[in-house]
Amino acid sequence: MLMRTDPFRELDRITEQILRPGTWSRPSAMPMDAYREGDEYVVAFDLPGVSPDAIDVDVERNMLTVRAERRPAVNADDVQMELSERPLGVFSRQIVLADTLDTERIDADYDAGVLTLRIPIAERAKPRKISIGAGSSRKQIKG
Repeated sequence: MLMRTDPFRELDRITEQILRPGTWSRPSAMPMDAYREGDEYVVAFDLPGVSPDAIDVDVERNMLTVRAERRPAVNADDVQMELSERPLGVFSRQIVLADTLDTERIDADYDAGVLTLRIPIAERAKPRKISIGAGSSRKQIKG
């Protein structure tokens, strides 16, 4: 059995689990990082202990939705849980993507409990050089 030195910390954890469990209708938030790397945006979500088949990534128009469910690791009848601090349930995060991102080519990778999405910048949003022509067919407008 594990002993705790701070009884209020344990009370806070239990209260959080009871009052805010993640359900499909009211999921818990998941931590994330978002940054630009070259010509793409990278969004990384922490989902330790989540099976890859329990993760859903959807894009509708400019709304990116990530949902995941962490299920109990032990479901046997002869197991008596002594301590359970890892949150279980449903986790979700929604992000509004800019029009300058190419949502048709999102790449998703899940490794070591981190879901990483790479979203390329759309070609129309990249800076481009405009050539200036020196036309000899200039006309003067007279009124």
